Amino acid sequence: MSCAGTRKEAVLAIGANTLGMKPLARFLALAGFAVALASCQMFTPPEVQESGFQPSDKPITVDNVGANNKLAELAKAQHPRILATYGGEYSDPKLERMVAKVVGSLTVVSANPTQTYRITILNSPNVNAFALPGGYLYITRGLLALANDSAELAAVIAHEMGHVTANHGLQRQQLEAEEGLATKVVSDVLGDSPTAKAALIRGKLRLAQFSRNQELEADAIGIKSIGEAGYDPFAAGRFLQSMSAYTDFRSISGATDASLDFLATHPNTPQRIDLAQRHARQFGAPGVGTRDRDSFLAGIDGLLYGDTPEEGYVRGETFLHPGLGVSFTVPDGFIIDNSAAAVTATGPGDIAIRFDGVSIDKNRALTDYIRSGWVAGLVDSSVKQETINGNEAATAHAGAEGWQFDIAVIRAGGQVYRLLTAAPSASTSLDTVARSVSGSFRILSAAEKAALKPLHIRVVTVQPGQTMGSLSAQMVGVDRKLDLFRVLNALSPGAAVSAGDKVKIVTDK
Repeated sequence: MSCAGTRKEAVLAIGANTLGMKPLARFLALAGFAVALASCQMFTPPEVQESGFQPSDKPITVDNVGANNKLAELAKAQHPRILATYGGEYSDPKLERMVAKVVGSLTVVSANPTQTYRITILNSPNVNAFALPGGYLYITRGLLALANDSAELAAVIAHEMGHVTANHGLQRQQLEAEEGLATKVVSDVLGDSPTAKAALIRGKLRLAQFSRNQELEADAIGIKSIGEAGYDPFAAGRFLQSMSAYTDFRSISGATDASLDFLATHPNTPQRIDLAQRHARQFGAPGVGTRDRDSFLAGIDGLLYGDTPEEGYVRGETFLHPGLGVSFTVPDGFIIDNSAAAVTATGPGDIAIRFDGVSIDKNRALTDYIRSGWVAGLVDSSVKQETINGNEAATAHAGAEGWQFDIAVIRAGGQVYRLLTAAPSASTSLDTVARSVSGSFRILSAAEKAALKPLHIRVVTVQPGQTMGSLSAQMVGVDRKLDLFRVLNALSPGAAVSAGDKVKIVTDK
C-alpha cells in the first residue's frame, strides 16, 4: 500500500454494490487484489481519453519500422493506467539491456515485420505479462524473478507478441460487444427466467472459450518465434511449469482446485504444457536451441524482490510500512497481498481482510465516519468508540447478502486507516479473526523502521558441500525457504545442486 495513496485517497464508497456483494472476489477486487499468477492478459483499451499523454520516458523500445496507427494511440491512452496499477516502471539499465537483447532477437523473426514493439518492465512483484494492441508489451519484475534463462523470457515475450500480431485485443473487443448486445436483448425479453440465465451462462462460456483459444494460439505463435530465433523452444513449457509451481506455493493449501478455473481466461496449465511441448518438438528433441542462462542471471542479479519500500513490506503474516510507521499481523494460514491501493489477505473459510487508508477531517469523530453511508447493511447499534494499542479507533458490524463484516477505523500518526474483515454469514470465526488483526495494529518504533530493508534476488555460485537446504537457509524475509528456493530455481523436490551451479536466493543484501 503506497504512502502517497493513503494520504491522497478519497473515501472509498463501499456501498450496496461493493462491500455488500455476494462473491468474496468482489470484496477483494475493491482492494485492487490481483490474483494474476500464472496468467497474462490482453488488455482492450476504450477510446482514447488522454491523447496528449506521452509513454514512459525510459522504456525499452525496439523499433523495426515506425508504426503510427490507431492501435498505438489507443494503447498510449492506457499506458499511464497500467503504470499506476502495477507500481510504475522498474528502472535498471543492466536488466533493461538484457531484456532489450531478447526482444531484439524476436523482432527479427516476427510474423509482422512492420510492427513496432515497446516493452516496459513493471515494478510489481506479481508474476504477470500482458500486451496492448499496437505493440505495447509489459512484464513484471516478479515474472523476471521466476524465469531462469533468456529462452524462458523469450517465450513469455514472444507469446505476448503473438497476441499483438493476431489482433486478439480487437477480436475480443468485438466479441464482447456482441455478447453485451445479446445480454441486453435476453434481459429485456426473457427477464430473470431460467431460460434467460441459461442464455447468459452460454454467453460467458463463449467468451471464456474464446479467451482460452487466444492463449493457445499465442502459445503456438510464440514457440514458433523463439525456435526460429534460435532459443530453446521447450522453454515455454518449462516456464509454464514454473508458474504452476509458484501458484501452488502461493496457495493456502499447496494446491489449486482446477474446477474453480473453468471460466478462467486461460487453459489449465497441464493442457498448455502438453501443447507447448508438442509445438517445441517440431524443432527437434529437448536440448535444441540456446538457453543463454548466464547472461539472463547476470541481468537479474540484484533485482528487487517482493514489495517496494513505498508500498510497505510483507514478512510472513505481518505487514510493516516504514513510511507510514504502522504494522499489523494476520492469523496463521492467511496469505497477504500488497497493492498500491490496499493490503488484502485471504484465509481459511473464505475469510478476507482489507487494510487501506482514507482522508477525513482530523476533528471528525470516527464513529460519525462509520455512519456516513459507505457501509451497506451497517448495524448501527454495533458502532463503538474504542482504543487500540493507544490509538483512537471505532468499530462496527455489518451484514449483506450472505456476508458479515467487521469494520475497524483507526487514527494513528495523523492518518486514518481501515481494517475490514469479511466472512460468510454462517462463519463463527469473524470476531476472532477481526479482533486478532485489529488488536495487532501498532505504531513502529524508529529502530524497527530503520531495520526494514527491501529484498533482492542474488545469484550465487554453489560451493562444494553446499546443498539446497544450506543455500535456502541463507534467504531472509521469506517463509518456507526451501520450497521457495526450489520454485525460484525450477528444481524438483528430488533434484540436487552441484558445485559450480548458479542459483537464485532472496536476501536483503
